[in-house]
Amino acid sequence: MIDPAERNVTDAATVRERALARLTEEGLEPEEWGNAPGDRYLAHRHDYDKVLLCVSGSIDFWLRELGRIARLEPGDRLELPSNTLHEAVVGRAGARCLEAHLPPGTLPRRVLHRPGWAFGAD
Repeated sequence: MIDPAERNVTDAATVRERALARLTEEGLEPEEWGNAPGDRYLAHRHDYDKVLLCVSGSIDFWLRELGRIARLEPGDRLELPSNTLHEAVVGRAGARCLEAHLPPGTLPRRVLHRPGWAFGAD
């Protein structure tokens, strides 16, 4: 198991492989997407629960109603229950993420940011 403190030296292919294995074990079928540095998503909500995992780069999620930012870096997981207001800004190196959608109410009714999750940090 890789120490979460070493995640910045782990290549994206390894992070992706580890993350896919763990997500698949949960029965999730994630899709991969990426964005260029500085890309933005304006504030919005979804009618489904969402699990996100950063494979490379970084992306900051502003959770306005909670008054906090969740930064995703390689190996980090973010769980967003349906109807959570969020917006995002991609970091300087761009971002590649895995994302899975679940029926509303599948996740607990709170946002959960799990740094180092792909490396076994729970």
